[in-house]
Amino acid sequence: MATPRRDASPHDAPRRDTRGIVDAADFLARVRFRRPEPAPALRPWVEHYWLIDWDLTEPYVSHVVPHPAVHLVFQRFEGQEPFAEIAGVQQGLFAQKLEGRGRVCGVKFRPGGFRPFAPDRPVSHWTGRRIHLTGTDPAPVLAPADESDRVAALDAHLLALAPRPDPQADLAMALVARVRADRAVRRVADLADGAGLSVRLLQRLFAAHVGVGPKWVILRYRIHEALERAETREAVDWAALAADLGYADQAHLVRDFTATVGVPPAAYARHRTA
Repeated sequence: MATPRRDASPHDAPRRDTRGIVDAADFLARVRFRRPEPAPALRPWVEHYWLIDWDLTEPYVSHVVPHPAVHLVFQRFEGQEPFAEIAGVQQGLFAQKLEGRGRVCGVKFRPGGFRPFAPDRPVSHWTGRRIHLTGTDPAPVLAPADESDRVAALDAHLLALAPRPDPQADLAMALVARVRADRAVRRVADLADGAGLSVRLLQRLFAAHVGVGPKWVILRYRIHEALERAETREAVDWAALAADLGYADQAHLVRDFTATVGVPPAAYARHRTA
């Protein structure tokens, strides 16, 4: 059973897109979670901010199947000094222990949208890494009691970095968005053909601006779709879903889901409906 926050309020409902969060209902019962939008000037590169506050009576470990996105995260955990870090694309299941009181203010860059803020390195440099920003003071973002002031501080921090226009980043963002929205994109070669690129050039583009390869992105969004279906209380025809997502058969979907989430999809769905 979920351990609710001591300050939970029915007016704190976040946007309902929780794709990637494992056992999203349980997570939302424990923390206050919001996704405010950035300033209009930042929206070409930033998908949204994400704000989490918690006040727990016992420890809780959250799990997320990460998106192909880089995050800038300001964090305050009970008993620790606040800090800021860059989190590159995490390729495995991400786990975070929450206990006591804490706060996180994060920036989710659009897949492909981080490079204009850090043009000196390919985004693959950050993949799988979480790097503390020793010269960044997290207090202006974490300290304000008013949520709008925290959002304004995130805006100010990013705008001060003066992101540079980058047509290659624009192309990478458009291609990832296509993969995310269009189930018909199932093969790297098809994505490359649609962009007028060779497979090799597409792979280079993704390494430089997304941080992971196009095949990984295609597979990850398939798993997100399967996870979202498993989160519902409706019976899922896994064989039909596997075919709809472009898998050769159900066994391939089960293998990928199990490797990513840790349990087979049917077992996960049974746990969610129990």
